[in-house]
Amino acid sequence: MLKNKFRKYLPVVVDLETGGFNSKENAILEIAITLIEESEDALLVGETHRFHIEPYEGLVVEDESLEFTKINLNHPLRNAVPESYALKELFTIINKAKAKYECSRAILVGHNAHFDLAFLNEAIARNNIKRSPFHPFSVLDTVSLGVLATNQTVLARICDSLSIDYDSKEAHSAAYDSDVTAKVFGRVLDDYSRQENCQLSVLSLQTHAFG
Repeated sequence: MLKNKFRKYLPVVVDLETGGFNSKENAILEIAITLIEESEDALLVGETHRFHIEPYEGLVVEDESLEFTKINLNHPLRNAVPESYALKELFTIINKAKAKYECSRAILVGHNAHFDLAFLNEAIARNNIKRSPFHPFSVLDTVSLGVLATNQTVLARICDSLSIDYDSKEAHSAAYDSDVTAKVFGRVLDDYSRQENCQLSVLSLQTHAFG
């Protein structure tokens, strides 16, 4: 089970789109999570849940960030919600997944994961949310996994090396990036597990042959 693979931590992919790079000063504009499920021999990409976020009062949204993410804060179909509502809804989903897999905490999986965790922790604090499902500082980063698996750090290049579809036109949407990051995470760990099992099988054959 997942609890045995990750020391009772539930991996949850998180992606945020923000109004800048400063977690204390810039607003969160989108947040998405993708659950990681499992079959007998592989990690599976589960459901993705996304919210558009109303910029928290007093926080900054920089024009450069809106241009980069292509987010239109005034779009009539954006249906943005307050941070507190989105976090409580997402944490409820995560807590149900924790119970399903008998995990004690969630651990954030992300591409440049400490960026997302810093913004998430600031949002948790300013909304007075007492119990976060996430570990407060540990993460699983697909940048590091990507380097080990492909010698690449950029998400698009990692996907290309792993033959995972990546659409640059859809990128920088929290839901899309979260889903793609989940695919990378699952692929790299599954490939590693298969290689490890193969090596163990070879060692076993050698032991029987020469034992």
